[in-house]
Amino acid sequence: MEVYNFSKKEGKKITKFDSNFIMSRIIQTEQKAHIGCMYLEENGVVGYHQAPVPQLLLIMNGEGYVRGEEEKYFKVQSGDAVFWKKGEWHETKTGQGLTAIVIESEQLDPSSFMSIQK
Repeated sequence: MEVYNFSKKEGKKITKFDSNFIMSRIIQTEQKAHIGCMYLEENGVVGYHQAPVPQLLLIMNGEGYVRGEEEKYFKVQSGDAVFWKKGEWHETKTGQGLTAIVIESEQLDPSSFMSIQK
C-alpha cells in the first residue's frame, strides 16, 4: 500500500486560456479504467479483500482508516490517495463517514503525477 497526496498545495496554478484555478494531477491511463464514487456512511466499511486490479482511492471528504496486508491501519483524510496493487489485500473503514473516488485499471502509476507521503 502506498499513500499519496493530491491536495490543493500539491497542485499547479493554471492560467492558460485566461484561466485561474489550481489543478492537482492524479493519473493518466493507457488502458480502460473504471471510475466510481463511494459514499461510506458513519461506521462504514469496505471489507478486507484482494484488489482484482490496481486500485486508487481518492479521499474527497471526511476521514477514515486504511490498511494493506498487515493489520496496521493508517489514517486518511481529504487530499489523500491510497494505492493498492493487483492482488493486494486491503480494507477501508470510517467512524464519521467519507466520500472517495475509486479508479481501477490494469495499469495505474500514481507516482507519475503525485508525491508519496512520508
